[in-house]
Amino acid sequence: MAARIIRDWRGLDAADQGAAVAVGAFDGVHRGHQAVIAEAKAAADRLGAPLGVVSFDPHPRRFFQKDVAPFRIMTAEQMAEALGELGVDRLYLLPFDAEMAGMTDADFARRVLAEGQEGGLGVRHAAVGFDFTFGKGRTGSPQALAGYGADLGFTVSTCERRDDPDGLKLSSSAVREALKAGDMNRAAAILGRSFAIEGVVEHGDKRGRTIGVPTANVPLGDYMRPAFGVYAVRVRLQDGRRFDGVASLGVRPMFPTEPKLEVWLFDFDGDLYSQTIETELIAWLRGEETFDGLGALKAQIDRDAAEAKRILAS
Repeated sequence: MAARIIRDWRGLDAADQGAAVAVGAFDGVHRGHQAVIAEAKAAADRLGAPLGVVSFDPHPRRFFQKDVAPFRIMTAEQMAEALGELGVDRLYLLPFDAEMAGMTDADFARRVLAEGQEGGLGVRHAAVGFDFTFGKGRTGSPQALAGYGADLGFTVSTCERRDDPDGLKLSSSAVREALKAGDMNRAAAILGRSFAIEGVVEHGDKRGRTIGVPTANVPLGDYMRPAFGVYAVRVRLQDGRRFDGVASLGVRPMFPTEPKLEVWLFDFDGDLYSQTIETELIAWLRGEETFDGLGALKAQIDRDAAEAKRILAS
């Protein structure tokens, strides 16, 4: 079950306060993030408290750099799903606005994490990563937070850096680097699951139907752009059914468009328009290419489909 999303820190009911929480951006909920959440879970079990995660929407990077290229690894809904699988009850997805950006580290601890006149989360414990910073100018540190907690009535634990025994760096930036390189195995090893794009199926130009390859078209939104090209994929439909498939991600050099994901689901016959689907990118097959007509394109798609089926069956 997905974690329940709570979108403010003010005016909360008492029932929504009092959790042991992990605090951070948690974009991707990768294995490094999971170690911090495990620290919070240990405290929640010890205290008999609900387990929560405190994160922000929009991501602070988007607030401060409004023109930055899309970079998100997951949506809020995907984050709630991933956290729910880790036993998290509540996702405090707090608005990162001018008020939040202007808070000192002391203000954030006092007004947001503790319980006060405006409400606040009233946390009983806060777990953070070794490199956690907070407050205006990023002046706060795990050590500062522990000091504030001692005064305000909550405990603090710091999760030391955790890297994979094989040398993988467990960070959101490392996930993005792997995706940009089309290295889906490395991305999955850091995340602990396959990278997936979730979105609502839109109407396209229906050109695929003319060559017997109907596709579900999904906009990329604020997702970071993985390597453009063709992928072997697995797709989860809104009703829970799952299908293997092959997908094109990019601008379609033969028929240029805004970057999007176009998915051909094997052995599926139905209408997906306006439905939300989630597409796991399992393996990158090749880069984008142009072809001498629709016949050559269809022949290549058939080869792509055969390769995708081989990979997904292995």
